[in-house]
Amino acid sequence: MEWLSLENVIAIGTSVLGLLVPIAMFLYDRRVPRRKLIGYRVQMDSPIGDGSSNPRLGDFDVPNMADASLVLLRIENDGSQSVADNDYTSSEVHGLTAEFTGRTVQAVSVTQPSGIEHLNSHFTNANGFEHIGSTVTIPRVPLNPGDHFKLLVLLSGGPAEGEVKLIGGLRDGRVHRNSAPTPDEKLRTFSLPARLLSGALALAVLALAGIIVLRVGNPIECEQGTLTLTGSTAFEPVARTLARQYESKCQGADISVEARGSEDGVAELAELGERSPDAAGSVIAFSDGPMGRRWNLTGKEVALSFFTLVVHKDVDLGPHGLSLQEVRDIYAGRYQRWGQVVPGQKEIADLPIVLVSRGDESGTRQIFQDRVLKGWEKAPSTSLDCTPPVRAADTVTRCELGSTRAVLNKVEEQPGAIGYSEVGLAKERGGKVRVVPLAGDWPDERQIDLGAGHYPYKDIEYAYTHGPAPAGSLAAGFLAYLDESVSQNVIRGKGHLPCLREPEQCRWVPTPAEGTAGPRRAADSPPKG
Repeated sequence: MEWLSLENVIAIGTSVLGLLVPIAMFLYDRRVPRRKLIGYRVQMDSPIGDGSSNPRLGDFDVPNMADASLVLLRIENDGSQSVADNDYTSSEVHGLTAEFTGRTVQAVSVTQPSGIEHLNSHFTNANGFEHIGSTVTIPRVPLNPGDHFKLLVLLSGGPAEGEVKLIGGLRDGRVHRNSAPTPDEKLRTFSLPARLLSGALALAVLALAGIIVLRVGNPIECEQGTLTLTGSTAFEPVARTLARQYESKCQGADISVEARGSEDGVAELAELGERSPDAAGSVIAFSDGPMGRRWNLTGKEVALSFFTLVVHKDVDLGPHGLSLQEVRDIYAGRYQRWGQVVPGQKEIADLPIVLVSRGDESGTRQIFQDRVLKGWEKAPSTSLDCTPPVRAADTVTRCELGSTRAVLNKVEEQPGAIGYSEVGLAKERGGKVRVVPLAGDWPDERQIDLGAGHYPYKDIEYAYTHGPAPAGSLAAGFLAYLDESVSQNVIRGKGHLPCLREPEQCRWVPTPAEGTAGPRRAADSPPKG
């Protein structure tokens, strides 16, 4: 598969990873580690009593202090979220309990770093700060990330270095013991999972950047010179976008776009090739359908293009749209007003039908005649400006315009108008025009991915040159650029199905039931001149 290149795989992987990392971090932060975290560590547990097992090392001659000891207990917010007073889950007035197994608490003192002296106000009897037996009850002290306080506890009745526990719980969190007596005063910014995932993302980005750097010297086969892209007005948005991209990548390339209709573009290329083959080497003509075969031009299948009928926004034909027979009757001039096509809609009952068509040089029109009408547009051209007569007439109003954009503009502004367009250009108009289903079949994105199923209004887009494009020419370089993944994405984004990605779809041919409309204009004779 062409798109399965190393660069594309890494690019897709990087994009997916870039999406998953913040989601994973969000979920991890909120669900996995319990965001609120209070840690405690015993920073000192030293004997000071007069017993034989705890020799006196200082002047602590206090009564009833056999086996006395001092413990310095640090309590800290280890998490990334603040702990509020209502985050403690204790059913008592206090929040935590420090337990010194096998020893009796004689006295306790509280210290905290400068800058957070306000913590002292919480250590009152009313808030549950007291010691009983072997325990010290600690108030519900609010702690911001990195905040801490210390308890200096005087104990007796047991050996030093006994068991010390901090008991309690936190809503959406937990209390845990830190093994090291000396804390890291620098607040940890990232957890281990965050560091691992962020590192993986960084490596993927570096790998992608490395591939891009290695390829940047010659991303495509850049050629210099001048080139003219002509032909299909329906394919013009793709041609113009790719021309600008190629010029931006390749200095010295000058590409102009002169869309004037598929048949005119192909015919002019053939005429130029007869007069000046060298000059014809700098022209590529895009064609809706295989028009270049009659002049023995060299064609490249570029995309499967999709077209659609469009009507003025006030003409609501419902989800089923028009049947193929109704379309044929409309373009044969058998209906003059929309009420004859969709009876029962009072709003459009007397609205004149205005057929906004293309000239017979248009590939979009040729495909419409071949695939939908199964014949020529039979209604004659009766108007230059697509304006219906003030009074009712026995003939339908029909006009011919020179480009797809002109058709869309006229359908958008003229009540009762119906025309045809390439799908991508029609959808760009949003709600200003209505896309018409054919027998309930829509040319939507899902249908395009499937080759539009049985949707009839479609054909292959060709890029024609006068003979094979010479090696090293700008025409050859641009044709090669059409096969690049970035170009394929542009083609797909404009509503066409790239042939390089979907070769089976581009081998699509009409079934015997579809038939053809007969010879196209000038099909039996070479171009004039």
